[in-house]
Amino acid sequence: MNKLLLVIIAVLLPPLAVFLKNGAGKDLIINIILCLFFYVPGILHALWLILK
Repeated sequence: MNKLLLVIIAVLLPPLAVFLKNGAGKDLIINIILCLFFYVPGILHALWLILK
């Protein structure tokens, strides 16, 4: 999938971007928990997973 599109999705809906990149797994659960506490750590985690 196009990285630019994934970055845009990561800013809007971080768990969706993580799911599209890595599928359902521990990274998705971590991202959902981060998004529930605060939105910004979820975005940073999603961007980190996409760009690494």
